[in-house]
Amino acid sequence: MSRLEAKKPSLCKSEPLTSERVRDTLSVLKGIVTSCYGPSGRLKQLHNGLGGCVSTTSHSSALLANLSVTHPILKILTTSVQNHVSCFSDCGLFTAVLCCNLIENVQRTGLIPTTVIKLNKHLLSLCTSYLKTEACGCRIPVDFSSTQILLCLVRSILTSKPACMLTRKEIDHISTLILTAFLLTIPEKAEDHIVLGKSIIVPLKGQRVIDSTVLPGILIEMSEVQLMKILPIKKSDSLKVALFCASLSGDFSDTGEGTVVIGYGISLENAVLDQLLNLGRQLVSDHVDLVMCQKVIHPSLKQFLSTHHIIAIDRVGVALMEPLRTVTGAQPIGSLGSISPSSYGSVKDLCTAKFGFKHFFHLIPNEKTVCSLLLCNRNDTAWDELKLTCETALHVLQLTIKEPLVLLGGGCTETHLAAYIRHKTFNEPESLPKDDGYTQTELQLITEAFCSALESIAGSLEHDGGEILTDMKYGHVWSVQADSPSVANWPDFLSRCGCGLCSSQEELNWSFVRSTQHRFAPQTCLPHGAVGSANNLTLDCFTAKLSGLQVAVETANLILDLSYVIEDKN
Repeated sequence: MSRLEAKKPSLCKSEPLTSERVRDTLSVLKGIVTSCYGPSGRLKQLHNGLGGCVSTTSHSSALLANLSVTHPILKILTTSVQNHVSCFSDCGLFTAVLCCNLIENVQRTGLIPTTVIKLNKHLLSLCTSYLKTEACGCRIPVDFSSTQILLCLVRSILTSKPACMLTRKEIDHISTLILTAFLLTIPEKAEDHIVLGKSIIVPLKGQRVIDSTVLPGILIEMSEVQLMKILPIKKSDSLKVALFCASLSGDFSDTGEGTVVIGYGISLENAVLDQLLNLGRQLVSDHVDLVMCQKVIHPSLKQFLSTHHIIAIDRVGVALMEPLRTVTGAQPIGSLGSISPSSYGSVKDLCTAKFGFKHFFHLIPNEKTVCSLLLCNRNDTAWDELKLTCETALHVLQLTIKEPLVLLGGGCTETHLAAYIRHKTFNEPESLPKDDGYTQTELQLITEAFCSALESIAGSLEHDGGEILTDMKYGHVWSVQADSPSVANWPDFLSRCGCGLCSSQEELNWSFVRSTQHRFAPQTCLPHGAVGSANNLTLDCFTAKLSGLQVAVETANLILDLSYVIEDKN
């Protein structure tokens, strides 16, 4: 008989954010995500005490997935960021850093949570409304007749992940490949509703990054022995394809709790093999040229198909089934019965290829909406980070097609927004909606806390003791080295702003971000025509950053509104 224990009462804690332990834990999380932020962010090694693989990363999705978080408040924060990243892939660290700083800043004001939450919502609305207007000085429309802005966007994503271990030349090469792979997924015949294809990342570890390439169609890795057995097919027209998701191994399927009755003298194995060979005869009579199976093909069926000059490829895996369906137009066949003619598809051509030490079967489609990005890197850790970053960049390009806008990167959007909000709140209070729920003093206190949280994002990009400045014309961010004098002729120490759009040769005035703020209405740096021709800009995804801003503020409001934390200790 098992020992019975009395049920323990739930643990109820009031005002959780007043706890020193909770504040310290939140500060630790803030330190972790802040130290990872930006191109010079510090890397984190992730491993567990039981051994296994060790990964080096500064990517939010890898970092938060491997962090063991126990306190409910931290779980709310990390789960919100992870949900954002699962939808948008980008701006995870931005969201986490902003949320942590906003909670920390508004707590110092001493205002009651209801007032803080109301004002945070108001300032968030001010931000989103400004970012969505054409008068916004920190967003750029994307012109799809040129690839310049898109290349800058991809390059910015790759540069922000130092664990990829890429040189400048390698970053340019991978950026071009990512953009090429993305463009190959866009159908040539554009309709009202465009369905994008797919880019498949194929691993090739231990090779030079510069050896990476993009090929239209699908690369299926095979052994050299398997490739030698495949006979070349010479046809002037396209090749007919049959795609099987059912196993063709001849194994008898699981009957569960049922019973199979077999007549006397009947061999089950021979019966299944006869069925497979009947299937092979139908494939021959239907003039099929290529058979691909998600699982295993029986050796006898393979031999039969080979005798009739039909190429058979098995073990392609579930991950390739959807891309294969898209490339060939075939419907996956799930049974060994008669095959409908409409289930067959076709490809333009097929060939073999060798990259590094790997051999591939290359399927070339009729329409190029699926491509293979053969991705190389020096070691497993760097390749894993590069793969994650390439997937992020491809997703960001998809988001940019839906909403063709980008934001200035390098911290310039955050400092520009902070300058805009300060100007509206302090210099144009009449333009703000009137509300009896707060005083002007409370609005100014929370505005300063909100703007400081935004500016802290720009400050988080500096990890080597340097100082962060902002100009009083455009509200962009500038970085100076740690040994620079506090009073100096700034154009001698500055070259370009964080996003690369503004030059220090203009007549600008600067101030330290941490000093007393001068309130001004930030201007647009350059006309849109000049922006489109600018090179080496640092840019952010508009859709992902706008969502990250909203998630950060809403999550901070949710945490600030918590009055009790109830934990079941049983």
